[in-house]
Amino acid sequence: MLIGMSQEKLGNALGLTFQQIQKYEKGSNRVGASRLFEISRVLGVDVQFFFDGLAGSGDGGQDAPRDPAIQQVMDFVGSAEGLQLNAAFSGIRDAATRRRLLDLVKTLAAEAGMDASRVA
Repeated sequence: MLIGMSQEKLGNALGLTFQQIQKYEKGSNRVGASRLFEISRVLGVDVQFFFDGLAGSGDGGQDAPRDPAIQQVMDFVGSAEGLQLNAAFSGIRDAATRRRLLDLVKTLAAEAGMDASRVA
């Protein structure tokens, strides 16, 4: 989604169906090392891209505790809605407009019962 490539286009580039790509994405099927390398080549990223931010890399195998609030934000940012929202928000050039929009979202979250003070 980040680069605007559909599952169908990725599947075509890899010689797979979009259903096979969906199974990889959802974790129904495992991705082997050679397939992961192929995917990284098609997407134009290093293989390490798929592992960035994972606990345990470079720390002797110990998983770092994850803050649930941070994990929730990361899950949203990686979703289709999160990507669309970030792209649209980034397109707003006027800083005052961005600030007003942020204030609106915080107000809506507070009305829904979320602790808006957690948001910087």
